[in-house]
Amino acid sequence: MTETGFYILFCLQKEGHGYSITQKVKEMTDLQVSISPGTMYGTLSKMEKDGLISFVREEEKRKIYQITDLGRKVLDIELKRIERLYRNSREEG
Repeated sequence: MTETGFYILFCLQKEGHGYSITQKVKEMTDLQVSISPGTMYGTLSKMEKDGLISFVREEEKRKIYQITDLGRKVLDIELKRIERLYRNSREEG
């Protein structure tokens, strides 16, 4: 999973649109990560086709998405992988 895909799934635990996800990612990472519009919307489109997120509705010309059950499973696997990586790095350090 790409870093962008991870952030999108993480943010879409609550409904959101591309711009709101971009802002949440900046906030979560203390402005260390910024996702360009092209990357964001390309990834949203691919993730929707892959069944990881779904279109909910349109508000003021913005597409609102939510995570699907499959997306939650993938996010859970990825979170466990990252936690394991962090734990292992702490044990070795």
